[in-house]
Amino acid sequence: MDSNEQDIKNEGGNMKYYAVIVHSNYESKVKLALLENIKNANAEDMFGEILLPTETVQQVVRGKKRIAERKFFPGYLFVEMELNDTSWHIVKDTNKVSNFVGNQSPTPVSPVEIANIKNRMQQSGEAPKAVVHFDEGDTVKVIDGAFGGFNGTVEAVKPDKQKVVVLVSIFGRATPVELGYTQVEKLSS
Repeated sequence: MDSNEQDIKNEGGNMKYYAVIVHSNYESKVKLALLENIKNANAEDMFGEILLPTETVQQVVRGKKRIAERKFFPGYLFVEMELNDTSWHIVKDTNKVSNFVGNQSPTPVSPVEIANIKNRMQQSGEAPKAVVHFDEGDTVKVIDGAFGGFNGTVEAVKPDKQKVVVLVSIFGRATPVELGYTQVEKLSS
């Protein structure tokens, strides 16, 4: 153990959240492996919650709606722990963990930031968000609703409502129609 590792001390004996850098797309596996390592080391009293912030999103893939989980911070976990040599090594020695944010002297994540993350997670659980980005002038195809099969041009984007106003040609006349993000699919240029 080098001298920097010996400097890690638990300040005040209470648990704080620390950001841990992990290999992207392995966040869930790292969380499970870390829980297993904590259990094997009988160190449950040094750890609290292991937070993997995600939100439920709705995507349109090949014209079909799909619900998926999207990570707020790809490549990161938030670990609530008492920071000391033992807990530091348990986390650091977990497969696919790169490091702590702050390297040898991890910096705790503020309670306000953790509360904001948890609030954002709770809000995302209420209704899945559509993962699409539209700009005015985009050509789209209507894939759902009364205008299904029509092509049109995005006239306005309302991100707060997750809606777009699309100009579709009905009887040779451009007619504005307000549609949800999941009702239209962006056409390739």
